[in-house]
Amino acid sequence: MNTSLSKRGQLASETIMRVDLDISFEALENQYDSITNPTGSFPLSIAENRLNWDVLKQKFQQIAAEHEIDDWVMGYTSPLGSMEFREAIANFYTRYLTVCPIDPLTIGCSPGATGIVEMTSILLADEGDVAAMPAPCYPVYRQDIGNIPLVKRYDIQTHSSLHEIQYGPLLNLEHLRHAKQEIQADGHQMKLLIITSPDNPTGMIYSEQHLEEIADWCISNNIHLIVNEIYGLSMIDINMPKITNDYSNRDPYTSFAQLMHRRKSDYLHHWYSFSKDFGISGFRVGLVHSHNAEFIKGFENYNLSHSVSNHTQWLLMHLIKDDDFMSHYIQENQKRLTNSYIAVVSLLKKHQVPYVPSRGGLFAWIDFSTYLSEQSEKAEMDLWMELFHSTGVLLTPGHGFGHAGYGFFRMVYPYVSFDLLTIALDKLDSFLTSKKMD
Repeated sequence: MNTSLSKRGQLASETIMRVDLDISFEALENQYDSITNPTGSFPLSIAENRLNWDVLKQKFQQIAAEHEIDDWVMGYTSPLGSMEFREAIANFYTRYLTVCPIDPLTIGCSPGATGIVEMTSILLADEGDVAAMPAPCYPVYRQDIGNIPLVKRYDIQTHSSLHEIQYGPLLNLEHLRHAKQEIQADGHQMKLLIITSPDNPTGMIYSEQHLEEIADWCISNNIHLIVNEIYGLSMIDINMPKITNDYSNRDPYTSFAQLMHRRKSDYLHHWYSFSKDFGISGFRVGLVHSHNAEFIKGFENYNLSHSVSNHTQWLLMHLIKDDDFMSHYIQENQKRLTNSYIAVVSLLKKHQVPYVPSRGGLFAWIDFSTYLSEQSEKAEMDLWMELFHSTGVLLTPGHGFGHAGYGFFRMVYPYVSFDLLTIALDKLDSFLTSKKMD
């Protein structure tokens, strides 16, 4: 076919970002409203936390009304981010996220998590190198590391059924050795290992001891270990009576940055973004933290086209410097997330549907495999569409998350208010009941 585009441009034009993208936009344009659109959709496929926008919107309006914009906002600042912003980030990390000292000179920012993932991949890996990640894993990493960095994705299979990961992630050194050997046998080099904690889509967390074991292996093999803590402040209260029995492993959540602080290794890196914990993906602010001075310098030199608006930095700086607000916000976020999560798993328990007990994040990872007509990708996609067309509830199918198996679905339960979620769950309840009667 004749085209005016480059080979890269043609590939971008022909490659879908994610399997549920178009249908998600369809659902977004037809959202449920009890008065104006009672037959509308519930797009529980969009990874946004909308439970707290009322609180944040009021705070941002207050900041704009009470604070004069600083003069540095109007001019050029470092491509890493203004020093004022990075100092505020370092203090925010130390107080709330990492709970260890952070030097602002070890921080860089780009527009959203996507910008951070792309820039990190460009600087740490060459074309054709491989980034490994335990499956299931965020589908769009494939594009984030592949479109411009031209890095390949390798999904590490650690389990086949959900009950195997009931007590936490299974990634071990044997998995890593096998992945490295298989990648090398294919003529490539494993340069990156990407882990998310709390995980997307399972909500599992990695213990400090587990991360230390993985980090030691990566350092000894000259492989960059990156831990994405983008959901690090969105924790589930596992002490709530309705869910507490789901958790026999109650290891506390510990930021990977603490291990980085002790090791100061060039092969350990940390990602964060305001998109998920704060539900402001439209602000487009992602962050990388690394003790690799050469990496940070390269980030500064390459990041000019990925700079974050100074006005956005200024606004967020005032938000995270308000300790009273931040403490209240984090507690309220956990409360609202937990209430919604309990509503979801209560329904799953009613129908004896397997799921991974979540420690944090915005997701429920659900096994609907017994509702498939057969164990195949087609049957999974058919069930996905049947559920959507019957109820308006849109989930994300497991296809694309890199896990071997069929019938797994991700639900983003905080995309809608608790009241709307209960309506969506009622519709899902009726659907599952009817499927049992078929």
